[in-house]
Amino acid sequence: MNSKKQLGVGVISLGWMGRLHTRSYKGISEHFPELGIEPRLVAAADPVEEIRHTAVNDLGFDKAYADYHDLLADPDVDVVSICSPNFLHKEIALAAIEAGKPFWIEKPMGVNAEESREIAQAADKAQLATAVGFNYRHTPAIEYMRELVRSGKLGRITNVRVWFIADYNSSPQGPLTWRASREKAGAGVVPDLMSHGADLAQYIVGRIASVSAITDTFINERPIPTKMGIGHSGFEIGDEVGPVENEDYVAMLVRFDNGVIGTMESSRVSVGPRAEYIVEVYGTEGSARWNFERLNELEVCESIDGGPTHGYRRAMANPAWGEWHRFQPAIGTSMGFDDMKCIEAAQFLQSVLTGEQIAPSAADAWCAAEVDEATVASAKDGQWHDVPRVEGRLTFDK
Repeated sequence: MNSKKQLGVGVISLGWMGRLHTRSYKGISEHFPELGIEPRLVAAADPVEEIRHTAVNDLGFDKAYADYHDLLADPDVDVVSICSPNFLHKEIALAAIEAGKPFWIEKPMGVNAEESREIAQAADKAQLATAVGFNYRHTPAIEYMRELVRSGKLGRITNVRVWFIADYNSSPQGPLTWRASREKAGAGVVPDLMSHGADLAQYIVGRIASVSAITDTFINERPIPTKMGIGHSGFEIGDEVGPVENEDYVAMLVRFDNGVIGTMESSRVSVGPRAEYIVEVYGTEGSARWNFERLNELEVCESIDGGPTHGYRRAMANPAWGEWHRFQPAIGTSMGFDDMKCIEAAQFLQSVLTGEQIAPSAADAWCAAEVDEATVASAKDGQWHDVPRVEGRLTFDK
């Protein structure tokens, strides 16, 4: 007899990320059996009829709605995933809060810091558990890097380097999507990629206190799509072009509350790197380096002078790192991107059940948005900008 507690799940918008959320919920019972949870795919919401058909017939949802309000009003839906484009996040999140539904939302949570603040404060006032898609936190190598830093094994941390470089938009023939619209996306690569980098830096080292930044747009116009796709693929384009309204490159200097300094850089148009997301942490007694393109590895140097073979050791993910043991049976067998989202789903549902905020929270997303906002402001006036402190259930420094 199945004694697990059922939680009714609703997923709003079934693009790539919505389908990833769906798969992540399905993995909870297998990978996190001690939670005693069996997520039930109650409803999906998507305006596209074909996708609604897929939701029920292929993905396993009981039903599908064209209007997300109907999903939020469904009494069988206990928790909600919000996977819509950025410009819809605020209205859907506030509607979920009004309906009393805990939510897991993708980043950036709002198109600017003000929207993120409004969502975070409303969720906090309603005492709702939340989760935000800062999935790189859950990479076992990152969890171990954080342990090295927070335990003092690397000595006093002096500086960090964060590099989020991708080529998904490097072709000038890449379509003009909502991501290039200032109204719909806000800034460009800053919230799209660098918000992940800022969150990782804060999760590993501590709060970013101030920033100085420059940005640029290297591809100023793109062809307008004649057929929409999912994620970054499946688009068709015509001959008509339109302007790119936000930045596709950013470079930052940052100072942390604890005196650490850092350099951060991000691009969505660099030719060559596919997803070169790198975090390097340097201390007085050692250092560590991680690259998402080899996400199951960590390079570590834990001494000042290790003799004739001094330098980095390459370590593979193993049962001592984070949640690796839940997914793989032997060292050398790799985890993947989807597994990090399953960990995030588990943290979200555990937050819902216990009332303790375990998953990256709406307050964390607001904090990252304030870093984004200070970055954009600094790029505009050429000055250092302080990052305002936020309130709420922050988890990056727990």
